[in-house]
Formats: sequence, C-alpha cells, structure tokens
Amino acid sequence: MTGGDRETGLPAGRPSGLLGREVAGYRVEDEIGRGGMAVVYRAHDLRLDRTVALKLLAPELARNDTFRKRFAHESRVAASIDHPHIVPVFDAGETEGVLYIAMRYVAGQDLAALLGREGPLPPAKAGRIAAQVASALDAAHAHDLVHRDVKPGNILVAEGTDGDHPEHVYLTDFGLTKKSLSLTGFTTVGEFVGTLDYVAPEQISGKPVDGRCDVYGLACVVFETLAGAPPFRRDTDWAVLWAQQYDPPPPLSELRPGLAGAADAVFARALAKTPEERYGTCLEFVAELRAALLSGAGATQWEPGRGASGSSAGPVGPPPAPPAWARPVFREV
Repeated sequence: MTGGDRETGLPAGRPSGLLGREVAGYRVEDEIGRGGMAVVYRAHDLRLDRTVALKLLAPELARNDTFRKRFAHESRVAASIDHPHIVPVFDAGETEGVLYIAMRYVAGQDLAALLGREGPLPPAKAGRIAAQVASALDAAHAHDLVHRDVKPGNILVAEGTDGDHPEHVYLTDFGLTKKSLSLTGFTTVGEFVGTLDYVAPEQISGKPVDGRCDVYGLACVVFETLAGAPPFRRDTDWAVLWAQQYDPPPPLSELRPGLAGAADAVFARALAKTPEERYGTCLEFVAELRAALLSGAGATQWEPGRGASGSSAGPVGPPPAPPAWARPVFREV
C-alpha cells in the first residue's frame, strides 16, 4: 500500500488523510503502524466511548471471496480467545469495500523499541517477557490459530501492576490474514508470510506449518532479548534465508558471557530446522531455558526474585504469623 486511496479504499490523499474521519463507527485519530497489506490507526469508538487500535486491510483483499470467508471465520476465533496476554479483538467487518479489525489499544511500546533503547535485557526481564508471550502463543495454538510472524514488533510491553510484575506483555497481529493470504493466491510461489530474522525454515520452503513454527519464532526473539541480535543476522536477505534453513544457531554463551552454557542446547533444539525436533509447546521451551540458566552461571540473574548480586529480593523461609488484629480472618491449616 503506497497511496491514500490504496490504503483505505476511501477518498485518495496522503496517509494522514483519514485523520478525523469516521470509519465503521470509529473516528480515526492517528496512524500508529503500517505493513505490506494493512495500516493501523488509533481511533475512538463512538458507540462505546473508548480508544481502540483500528486495522484497515488493503482493498484488494476484500475482493477475494475465499479470503473474506476465512477472514470472518478467523476473526471470530481470535475474538473468542480470552487471554491476558493476547490483544483482544473487539470487532471485525467490512465497510465501503475495506475489511477492518478493531482491537484493544495498548499504551506502551513494542519490544523492538525497547531493545533499541536498552539493548540486551537482564535475563530476569527477558524471562518475564518470554513466559508471557509463550503463554499467549500456546493459548492460540489450542484454538488452532498459528501466529506465523512472532517478532519484537508484534510484542507490546505495557506497564505492569506492581514490582513483582513490572511489565504486562501483549502479543498482537495474529494470523487473521496471514494464513488466508497463503491460501488465496496473494502470495506467489517462493514467497512466504513472516519476517526474515524470525521465520521458520518450513515457512521459507512453503511447507505446511503448525504451532512449532511459532516455537521457532519465539526462540529467535528470546535469543535477541538476551544477545542483542537475532541468531541469524547476516548482511543480505538471501544469506539470512540460507542461514535459517541450514546454519546452526551461534552459542548464546559466547555472545553473552556469564550465562549458563546449558542454554545453548535449549536454543539448538528450539531452533531445529525440522519441526519434529523442536519443543512441542512454547511454554516447554521457556521452562527448559529457565532451568538451563538456573543450572549454572547467570542463575541468579534469570530468577525474578533475585537481584544481580544473588541476594534475595524478599524474605526467605515461611511467612511471619499474621498480626493479632488480622487473625480472625485466618484459619489453622
């Protein structure tokens, strides 16, 4: 999408030409992101008086009947998933020949921006983010939804609830259109839907995919949070494609001295070239990685309840007895 008319199917103009306009009951306020087949705006829901993220798909997608049917089905499935780390879908439909999705607007930044500002994350922080994304992906897989494009730009990091949960992570941009695109002729032979630095080998070769391609993508993301770069960073796109299909991942322990070498075997399995050799779920991968990092150097860094020095962040042992005034609400166990 390059021009205002192709972005929206509405009157032509600059990309900001929709600002202030009403689209499907939403008043467009600002553009917040764009990709090859969609533009995302911050918008105001005029019916329920709330801010939403409004995603408008390229008009040519609405003209494909197969795509429209799959879009409607997958939108319903995505909206039915009630998970704290998946951006909720509020509404989906068509207006003036344009398909749209309205989702919760998350105030914060994506993981790509966070990594750009902070560089490699402390293992404890990387672990908290990884566990939340893994939980979201496994929940989607339980509903037969495969994300297909797990990357830092699709992971939103908002402010958490307290010191024990300093971040609340949302996974966004599920494969509502990705799977449909691959089935309706919008991707040609030799093309795939995904992002080069995080795409699984089977996606590159055009083979059928399942949740294990998201295990691969998540492993690339978690590797980047710890090492500062994805595992297969190369000088050209072709070199990245080759590396994703044939090169073993570099040892994390060499790129991030101080982390346990046992993590290298975990990443080797999560980034295996064939799905059958990977972990069966994303949470299994994250649990194995945590155990590996806790097994040696870097253990106290990964454990959320400890600081970098290894000192406990809270009391050790059983909790103290409740004060006298609180005892009536406790019972003996």
